[in-house]
Order: sequence, then structure tokens, then C-alpha cells
Amino acid sequence: MVHSMTGFAVTTKELEHGALNLELRSVNHRYLDIQIRLPEELRLLEPALREVIVNSVERGKVECRVGFEPLSAAPHPPRLNANLLAQLAELNLEVKAALPDARSLSAADILLWPGMLGRDVLSAESLRDICITLLKNALAELNSTRSREGEKLKSMLLERIEKMEQLILAANQRLPEIMAAYREKLGGRLREALINLEEERIRQEFALFAAKIDVDEELSRLSSHLTETKMTLSRGGAVGKRLDFLMQELNREANTLGSKSVDTGVSRAAMELKVLIEQMREQIQNIE
Repeated sequence: MVHSMTGFAVTTKELEHGALNLELRSVNHRYLDIQIRLPEELRLLEPALREVIVNSVERGKVECRVGFEPLSAAPHPPRLNANLLAQLAELNLEVKAALPDARSLSAADILLWPGMLGRDVLSAESLRDICITLLKNALAELNSTRSREGEKLKSMLLERIEKMEQLILAANQRLPEIMAAYREKLGGRLREALINLEEERIRQEFALFAAKIDVDEELSRLSSHLTETKMTLSRGGAVGKRLDFLMQELNREANTLGSKSVDTGVSRAAMELKVLIEQMREQIQNIE
């Protein structure tokens, strides 16, 4: 499937002392750019979370936010965290030994210390599996959103390809008439300018000039690029860069078509092709 690079997902896990929230946002980007924002207590989990994202997303700017919301009211009276209290007391003695004039921790400092009353306790090891599970669930939701949006973009691109193919077909059908009419017009002008010019010379001059204004090759390459674009869309996957390259090639051929055309109808078709290509390019910027 074709995936958009734009998506959003959020998952939550209720824990004993609060709720762990994980939020994913993604937007378009030339490469894969991952930003992970974690509480300081969970900073050690960043490499593991990054690896999970890399295995699931190929391109785009992805922002992952993990937050912890403590319960507003604990079901049991708060209790001091004895292990943390002992650690703080030991650290306080070490600081006093090194800096005798330093102020010791007050009771208020200790009670306000994160995790001292048994709430807001975030252990990276204990929450590792929970965070990874939340991330995988969020990624599944994110990629589902990206795939639905991608299919919409694919449909829009195919509609424009169909319009472009119709323009190319119409221009191809007019080519014999255009060349015949231009040959007659050019021959008349040459005869008026040079009364004694031989018919063979007129044909030679027209052949040389016709080679410069013949747009059959440009129309053929346009058709070929459109076929390749449809095949790329049907293959799916991370096709955004390939599609962007094809848009550059299409635009180049459309420009050449417009500059070589001697027919107002073909010139108009070249302009319409360029408009459609630009519309497609804008949409492709959002494809992975």
C-alpha cells in the first residue's frame, strides 16, 4: 500500500499510581527523523523505543511523547519510600563531608522528592515492556491512519494521470494534421519569398524544420513516465522519492512540449499537463 507521512495516534495504560500515555505524530520529511520526548526517569528507554520506530516507519518526521499522569487521590495513605530515603541520607552525608557549609536536606525537601511518597514512581526497567507495547500499538494505529490517507492520495494521483493520458492521446491524434497544415503553410511562405525555389528544396527545408518542431518523442516519453508512475503506485511501499523523481521528468517533458509546439491546442495541452503535474507533486510530498 501507499502510505502518507501524516498521522497521529495515542495510547494509554492505567498503572497502580497513575496512567502512562504515549503519543505519536508524524509529518512529511525527506528522510526518517525521529524525536523522542521522555520523562527523565525513562530516558534509558530511548534507544529501545527508537529501534521499534525505525522497524515500522521508513520516512517522515516522527515525534514520540511519553508522559505519566499520577492519580489525583491515592487509594491508600502515602508511605515513605524507605530505599529512596536511605539513599538520600547517604548522599546528604557525602555532600556535607565534601562541603561542610552546604545546607542539609529539609523534611520538606525530602517529602517533595519525586517518588518519596510512593507516587510518580517510574522505573525504566519495570516499565520497559509496557512502553514498548504501547509504542507498538500506537504505531499500528499510526500506520493504519497513514495507509488510509495514502490510498486517498493514490486515488487522487491516478485521477490526474488519467487526465494527462487523455491530453497526450488528443495531442497525438492531432500531430498528423498539425504537421500537414504547417508544411502547407511553410511551403506557401517559401514560395512567396523565393519564386524559383525548387519543390525538392522546399521538402528539405521542411524536413529540417519539422525535426525541430516534432513533439512525438516528448509525447511518447510523457506516456512512458505516466506508465511508470502507475506501476510505482501499484507496487506501493516507500515510493515517495521515486514518484518525486518521476514528477521532475514529467515536468521536463511538458516544458519541452510547450516550447516546441507550433499548435495552440498542443500548447494548451502542455500548460494543462504542467498544472496537473504540479498538483501531483504537491500531493506526493506527503507520500512516504
